[in-house]
Amino acid sequence: MSDPEKDIPRPVIDENECKGCGRCVAACPKKVLRLSGKLNRRGYDAAEYVGEGCIGCAACFYNCPEPYAIEVHGAREKEGKE
Repeated sequence: MSDPEKDIPRPVIDENECKGCGRCVAACPKKVLRLSGKLNRRGYDAAEYVGEGCIGCAACFYNCPEPYAIEVHGAREKEGKE
């Protein structure tokens, strides 16, 4: 049985790896990412997810220059299961 929480696509951002470039924010077609307005431990304004609306396209992931800053959980995983 599938866990509905795991099926909901969502970006997971490591705020301490994010350098606040805003490329993920600009790339998001649903505009569900924003810069947080808070500085991370490195002094950057990290991106954050607004909490709902992600479609799992992973545009944020592919536009991010930091390899460990963002992951998209539940992204397009359901397509191959149907």
